[in-house]
Amino acid sequence: MTKPQVTLVVSPHERFSYTRQSLERIYEHTTYPFSLIYVDGGSPSNIKQYLEAQAQEKGFELIRTDYYLCSNQARNLGLNKVKTEYVVFIDNDIHVAPGWLEKLMQCAQQTEATVVSPLTYIDKNLEQTIHLASGETWIYLQVKGDKIQRKLHEKLHFLNYPIAEVQTQLKRQQSRLAQFHCMLVSTSIFDKTGFLDEGLLSTREDIDFSLSVAEVGGTIYFEPTAVVTYVAGPPFELSDIPYFMVRWSDAWEISSLKHFTAKWNLKQDQGYITQLYKSIGKRRHQVFLQPFVHNLSFGQRNHWLEQMLLSAERQLNRYFTRCYWAPLSDTGW
Repeated sequence: MTKPQVTLVVSPHERFSYTRQSLERIYEHTTYPFSLIYVDGGSPSNIKQYLEAQAQEKGFELIRTDYYLCSNQARNLGLNKVKTEYVVFIDNDIHVAPGWLEKLMQCAQQTEATVVSPLTYIDKNLEQTIHLASGETWIYLQVKGDKIQRKLHEKLHFLNYPIAEVQTQLKRQQSRLAQFHCMLVSTSIFDKTGFLDEGLLSTREDIDFSLSVAEVGGTIYFEPTAVVTYVAGPPFELSDIPYFMVRWSDAWEISSLKHFTAKWNLKQDQGYITQLYKSIGKRRHQVFLQPFVHNLSFGQRNHWLEQMLLSAERQLNRYFTRCYWAPLSDTGW
């Protein structure tokens, strides 16, 4: 048999309950030869047992920890085992379309791209809504009087557009941004960039890696014929909630933002930093708090009740984070 040129590294994103559907879809719709490394960071017992059985049946390598991992920790554990020319980082809540991997590999080989990003949908009532169709990010200098400030530019192309509205505008092109929902990467780039930054616990990992690739002369391409879907929750199972609460905890987001702004010397970019801090906890609030308030208010948006419950939700989040993320015991959280 021909040795595969690419290894898939699957890692947790924000829940465990879509593990089976995602993994089965990979094997059902991937005909291009691949190796697979599955990183299981603290999944509940039923998922743990399922992955153990699948690893034995299908012959992939399973890496298991009994505690939660941040995304880049999980990816690095897998990357450390990769021996192929290419690696695909893919989340455990991704639904792949037929031919997705073949199209990514064709683009990489034809363009000599360092990174290839697929067309990524987000599942919204089974509609084909775009989550990522290329993007851009870079740091620029802004001069104000005698001061020079470093600013970050970031833009996702066609975010939340129905595919039917922009299909004809999508073409293979060089991009400046890829997302870890799914991306193909030439493993040689890590000789220049080093492993993924584990100081980014929950946010800015995509931007950080895209900036790092550009900094060492790498290229990113967008390939619209390779299609995947990010299947966002809800629904969630009860066993998903602790991981989701830690994954999107105030503690992880704040720590990540401090690390990111210091690393790229963006402390003077007050507008950008302010917006980031305003969004802390937003994912939790969208998934849990707002629907709860919606039900209490008989289908109406109640900002007063939402704000009143916000403090209680943050306290609950601190409790979950203390219980399920051991390093916090040494940080004062």
